[in-house]
Amino acid sequence: QAIQKTDTPNLDLLPAHIDLVGAEIEMINLNNREYKMKAVLEKIKDQYDFIIIDCSPSLGLITINALTAADSVIIPVQCEYFALEGLGKLLNTIKIVQNRLNPELEIEGILLTMYDVRLRLSNQVVEEVRTHFHELVFDTIIQRNTRLSEAPSYGVSVIMHDANCKGAINYLNLAREIVKKNGLLKEEENIDTATL
Repeated sequence: QAIQKTDTPNLDLLPAHIDLVGAEIEMINLNNREYKMKAVLEKIKDQYDFIIIDCSPSLGLITINALTAADSVIIPVQCEYFALEGLGKLLNTIKIVQNRLNPELEIEGILLTMYDVRLRLSNQVVEEVRTHFHELVFDTIIQRNTRLSEAPSYGVSVIMHDANCKGAINYLNLAREIVKKNGLLKEEENIDTATL
């Protein structure tokens, strides 16, 4: 079984493997190649409240599969120089997927990441993205944070690594924002951050 239990309650993981490198080439000649991930997820989706697919920045066949299988997509945008160019290409790809493969696909939101308040460029990217995409942009911004980048090397989430660092707090705030946006939590309820 490829799905692994984790030390975090109610969280399973299906890690990537080096063999995925050749997956796109192997899929090229398959019928319905864009629907392979969707077919697999259909078999297990009722066992989970959420299934989060973390894609590489490329717009290859695996990413197309993920978009075809997904209900919604979170678009991360680094607060760096070429961010808007990449965002435009991804939005175009999402539109194509919506028109041809998955008309139900919604944009959950645009998430600004790698933000450094000290850098003028970071602030310009935030301003430009918010100006062009308004309510599509999450209020939460993921700031650059050393503890955030350290966590994967220890094989743990940033919450388990250092729940009080800026990166962990940013991601907890994002989780709250998504839960609230989707009406999954009443206004007066509290979220137990240990379970996120």
